[in-house]
Amino acid sequence: MYRAYGFDEVAIVPGRETCDPEEVNVSSTVGDQKFNIPFIASAMDGVVSPEFAVTMDKFGGLAVLNLEGVFTRYESPREVLEEIIAARTEDVTPLLQKIYAEPIKDELVTKVIKGMKEKGIRVCVSATPVRAKKLGKLSKDAGADLFCLQATVLTRNHQSTNYNPLNLDKFIIDMGMPVILGNCVSYEVAMDLMEAGACAVLVGIGPGAACTTRGVLGIGVPQVTATMDCARARDDYYKKTNRYVPIITDGGMTQGADICKAFASGADMVMLGNTFAKAQEAPGKGYHWGMALPHPYLPRGTRIRVGMCGHLEEILIGPAKTDDGTQNLVGALKLSLSCCGAKDIKDFHEKSTLIIAPEIKKEGKIYQKAQSLGMSK
Repeated sequence: MYRAYGFDEVAIVPGRETCDPEEVNVSSTVGDQKFNIPFIASAMDGVVSPEFAVTMDKFGGLAVLNLEGVFTRYESPREVLEEIIAARTEDVTPLLQKIYAEPIKDELVTKVIKGMKEKGIRVCVSATPVRAKKLGKLSKDAGADLFCLQATVLTRNHQSTNYNPLNLDKFIIDMGMPVILGNCVSYEVAMDLMEAGACAVLVGIGPGAACTTRGVLGIGVPQVTATMDCARARDDYYKKTNRYVPIITDGGMTQGADICKAFASGADMVMLGNTFAKAQEAPGKGYHWGMALPHPYLPRGTRIRVGMCGHLEEILIGPAKTDDGTQNLVGALKLSLSCCGAKDIKDFHEKSTLIIAPEIKKEGKIYQKAQSLGMSK
């Protein structure tokens, strides 16, 4: 047994040198694709639609479309989304189980991907291992640029006597395109996924705002420790092979501080759900639900109302109109790097230092706390 740490328990120590935040470079690369900002919108129906992906690409980031969601099951997904949004809380889980029981349609998969490609954007799509072979081939044929193979827990060594498990090594070779693998939280599994051929590795089991995996299954590792362990695997793998496999911290971040701490922990990019669900352009219109919520036998998620805090442009690059760290995330990241004298993300990995500081958000904040409780005039 060992102690693990989450975002609220650590803080970044500023450096001995600082630099101009306007001169900080926060670009990142996944596979053969370079992105001006290291932000990825997660493959959730309340977050990413084809239209949202176009807007995200415009600002230099990446949005992942869920190929097992409503956009590939229904000709009119907007009507389905409105039904989910309007449902009473006690009715959400059975409603989603019913909605996601509709078969995925091959022609819609092809149509959606080709439609996004026609907009001139980099297209990344997501699927689970059970549907990866079929959806992977459809994605490749339709012209997708990146494929994300994602499961609650993904390993290179899955065992079953009921079916033939997906061979990750062979799948990636057959795809002939960059494949992101996840999710994992340990050094050993991250190393396995890199050795299988992953172009990037997703880190995070159960930290998402709409995910209840930790409550239902009791598994997971706090994100700071998980990111550090997987980043160590990345660095060791690079020393052995000279192939750099980016680490993508997935979930658990609610404001700019958490995002900056993820990068200080070793992340190359971050994948966010509730943060982008708050955008005016998000298909959930202020509602967000977990990918495993519609599971027919063991739902692991919930629908939450996150509200809308502004347009995607304000959330990503500002100008910020709120003081709670939910807008101008790129500006916050650049300023955090500059306070440590880091010129880019890899430099931040080298120059940043994390300390254990569980009281960092509370120290000296008595008036902020009083105001949040409605005690101040």
